[in-house]
Amino acid sequence: MSSVLRAVHPVLPARDVDESVRFFQKLGFSLSFLDSEDRPRYAALGRDGVEVHLQWADESQWAYPTDRPAFRFVTSDVDALFHEFLHAGVIGEDQQDQSPWAAPANTPWGTREFHVRDPAGSSLQFYQPV
Repeated sequence: MSSVLRAVHPVLPARDVDESVRFFQKLGFSLSFLDSEDRPRYAALGRDGVEVHLQWADESQWAYPTDRPAFRFVTSDVDALFHEFLHAGVIGEDQQDQSPWAAPANTPWGTREFHVRDPAGSSLQFYQPV
């Protein structure tokens, strides 16, 4: 009998776990675990059955931007999600110059997507098939 994979929980590096938690809460994620109220080093957040973990990492452990991970989130309505994030203040003028996909657009590979960076510089890519 084989085992079935049920989920993947990416662990994103964070220079400041509190700051990253607040960022993901603006994205509509709810905090489900925090290892310490005073000086958190690890947190878990969830939204719509998707779980993301945050782990403290010293800035010297990552060479921005080349070693930053990218995480892709499939969504049912990429344009609505983009407007939700705009309204929450997550996407501003400073985001607009960071990626050719700073606003929803159709890609050559058959998706409609937009990208944002979290406070630690990881790429969060939200998309839907077209």
